[in-house]
Amino acid sequence: MAISPTPTHLFLLSLFTLSLFLSIPTAESESDLVADLLALQSESKSGVIHLDDRTIAKFLTSPQTPRPYSLFIFFDATQLHDKSELHLPELRREFALVASSFITNHNYSNTKLFFADVEFRESQSSFQLFGVNSLPHIRLVGPNAKSLKDDSEQMDQSDFSRLSESMAEFVESRTKLTVAPLHRPPILSKTQMGLIVALLLISAPFVAKKIFSGETFLHDPNIWLSGAIFVYFFSVSGAMHNIIRKMPMFLLDRNDPSKLIFFYQGSGMQLGAEGFAVGFLYTVVGLLLAIVTHILVHVKNAKAKRAVMISAICVSFWAVQKVILLDNWKTGYRVHGFWPSSRN
Repeated sequence: MAISPTPTHLFLLSLFTLSLFLSIPTAESESDLVADLLALQSESKSGVIHLDDRTIAKFLTSPQTPRPYSLFIFFDATQLHDKSELHLPELRREFALVASSFITNHNYSNTKLFFADVEFRESQSSFQLFGVNSLPHIRLVGPNAKSLKDDSEQMDQSDFSRLSESMAEFVESRTKLTVAPLHRPPILSKTQMGLIVALLLISAPFVAKKIFSGETFLHDPNIWLSGAIFVYFFSVSGAMHNIIRKMPMFLLDRNDPSKLIFFYQGSGMQLGAEGFAVGFLYTVVGLLLAIVTHILVHVKNAKAKRAVMISAICVSFWAVQKVILLDNWKTGYRVHGFWPSSRN
């Protein structure tokens, strides 16, 4: 027995057909977006996709949420690469390291997370859209983020000191995806290592002959003396602090960019130049002390001894006074004289 369709059945059938028709382009659109991101990713050596205002609108603002992917974005400004205190080129390299490691660890088949960068001159509107007003700045845009400023997650600038490790931990904690291990490129290539080994093998007999005959530079006392002075200067000048903290040698004066600041007033920061200046003063005092205790004692002329001793005392007093004055100017602390009272 045939069933004649009623108007209600026709309406439901038409609604179902329309919804099915509309759902097909949406799925194709999402797959097209992922395919475009994979294509852009493959064109980059590090896997970092370069975005601008147009592509940000295409991949972030135009698609409906939830999007089938997340974007981890590094905000850059090439005109600020010469600002050593920002460390933008170094952070950009570390960001690229995280991206390439993530892609490698997922066998180039990941479609859930993409790494991208945005340059200020090309995408000023996007910087405003994200509310970025200072650099360095890294932000993760999740699939459900509607407002790029309010719904995306910014990486804390205090974490930048650990570089790629902090970036990887941030991504893993927010996306539940595995980033590690990080694949850092070797310092020397295989070709360079081969050349070094070949040179060592060729020079080994000649070096051994020099060592046994005592004719190497390591047998020269002056080399060891120079090395000891360098180690002393390196220790007292804060050079290790500058290397670990990546402190600049100087800063540009904000009020007058043509001027350089070598001494920063404030105990929370020390520039490389002021550390080297204090280290030089300490080294002068140490060398004078070494001259008095190791060389001057062999001089037989009493007047010469007296003149050198007085000069060493005056120069040492001047150097120590300069260090104390600089410390007082920098920290506000004063050094007071202390005379012990007599015992009762």
